Amino acid sequence: MHLPLNLLVGAVLSLPLSGLATAALARDLTVVSWGGPYQDAQRKFMFGPFIEESGIKLTDTYWEGGVGALRTKVRGGNNDWDVVQVESEELGIGCDEGLFEHFDVGRSGGPDRFLPGMVNDCGVAAVIYNLVLAYDNAKQSTKPENWAAFFDTKAFPGKRAVRNGPKWNLEIALLADGVPADQVYKVLSTPEGVDRAFAMYDKIKDSLIFWKTGAQPVQMLASGDVVMTTAFNSRITASNEQNGSNFGIVWRDSIYTQDSWVIMKGTPKLDESYKFLEFATRAAPQAALPEFNRSGPSNKDAPGLIDAKYLHDLPSNPDNFKVAVPEDPSFWIDNFDDLNDRWNRWAGTN
Repeated sequence: MHLPLNLLVGAVLSLPLSGLATAALARDLTVVSWGGPYQDAQRKFMFGPFIEESGIKLTDTYWEGGVGALRTKVRGGNNDWDVVQVESEELGIGCDEGLFEHFDVGRSGGPDRFLPGMVNDCGVAAVIYNLVLAYDNAKQSTKPENWAAFFDTKAFPGKRAVRNGPKWNLEIALLADGVPADQVYKVLSTPEGVDRAFAMYDKIKDSLIFWKTGAQPVQMLASGDVVMTTAFNSRITASNEQNGSNFGIVWRDSIYTQDSWVIMKGTPKLDESYKFLEFATRAAPQAALPEFNRSGPSNKDAPGLIDAKYLHDLPSNPDNFKVAVPEDPSFWIDNFDDLNDRWNRWAGTN
């Protein structure tokens, strides 16, 4: 028998909240990542083994990023996500706006499980990746050793490339100009520091070209369009392994950032979410991923489980991690718009 529409709507609206909560609890734990081969590897070494060990049903899906999507889920009252992998700015903004649960690291293995700086009030790092200086070993008789070489067009003549935007470019300019790594954001927070960074780029503007997508630096090096470029570490390693290129990476003063796991505010799957994160941040599942993606694990014991042929070019390799510079996402949350406007005017890309 079919109820009239008005009676059906009334019946739905009159359902007790406990009934709605029961319906929410009935769905699977939902974990959201970035898709592609990376999520395929997570599914094989992380999601599947977690289901087998815990008996908890898990559904995984992917997203394209953007804090707007998180706001819509939480504030729209239709959230069906529980654990999400987010970038550093999404972590910072979402935490400030109350989109995520406060993170209790004690329920995810404790703080001693992780490398320094991997735990946040609202999440825990899933992977680390670096913006590095990359060059072609086959075409450089003298190897660049730091960012100063990037700005030295006499010793290293030829074009060089950076991503078109201020983020991380201003940091490397100050590092090249002798600012200590632990003072970069302090200096960059002053008008004089910003002027100093742009002055470095003024010196090489005629030799500078821009990239937009992560694949372009590899293409620019391979074609000989540039002698060196900024690039994401995993792209360079992938080209060396898959295309037979001989590109070098300078890890010293590379800028590292991290993607983090967060738990969506108000999830009815809070306990299951913590059980998943306790599993996902163990050394073994994290150590299995670098074979497929050269982002580094956040678990401090994971590098010891990784084959040396993969560990060499990982951000979490102790030799690489100790000479890298952590990004300050809060700086960019506060300053990106103004600095991006200035960069666009300087670069002529308004």
